[in-house]
Amino acid sequence: MTRTTKLLTPLAVLTALAVPAFAQDAAIDVNGDGMYSFPELQAVMPEMTEEDFTTLDVSGDGMLDTDEITAATEAGLLPE
Repeated sequence: MTRTTKLLTPLAVLTALAVPAFAQDAAIDVNGDGMYSFPELQAVMPEMTEEDFTTLDVSGDGMLDTDEITAATEAGLLPE
């Protein structure tokens, strides 16, 4: 392993771990837990219904996690 590789590997790992933390919009994720709740989304999207939220909440845990947020954003259902 070269010296450059030894230096860049930890940086790559830290960068990969940091990406999910920045994926959410702070204007929506007001408590900073990295997930969107129905009240958080409805505050910025008053047209959001519980039925809409349930459809986006694929895991059924009552929160939208990073994967669910990404999928909904890519589908144009949540703001960028």
